[in-house]
Amino acid sequence: MSLSPKFCALAALLALAGCGFSPLYGGNAGQSASARLDQVAVNNIPERPGQMLRISLQTQLHTDGTPTSEIYALNVSYSIATSDVGMLQDSATTRSRVQGTAIWSLAPIGDPSHPLTTGTATALDAANIIDQQYFALDLENDTLNQHLADTVAAQITTQLAAWFRAHPNA
Repeated sequence: MSLSPKFCALAALLALAGCGFSPLYGGNAGQSASARLDQVAVNNIPERPGQMLRISLQTQLHTDGTPTSEIYALNVSYSIATSDVGMLQDSATTRSRVQGTAIWSLAPIGDPSHPLTTGTATALDAANIIDQQYFALDLENDTLNQHLADTVAAQITTQLAAWFRAHPNA
């Protein structure tokens, strides 16, 4: 006799609830965390990779579109470091590893000198450097920078949601 998939899913949910698990965005506190993410204003981040990160953060934080009221300001310092990992005998680079690092702080909008929380997010990616036309190489770099920005933004969003869930009255 086989168990139905619905029964197995229900048993798994009950087992998770029994050990204290609760979803980050679910339940009453989760709705509060989600609503509070919508109240975060993302300050400008310099240079093109920073602009990509800011847009990605706004997209992930403000799931319902433009926020109606912003209470918190998110300040982000973003840098990208490249290291060569593949070399030919003539010292030409064939592969680069790229690391995006963001150091962020969340503060009340009127008081940036007293952050409520801070954190760091990093992402790694790599790119092959082959004999390409300039346009193709430029397009590949944009794609790589967008992937780094999306990954770093997802980490920051998760860290903020966890902080809002742990501090419902902040």
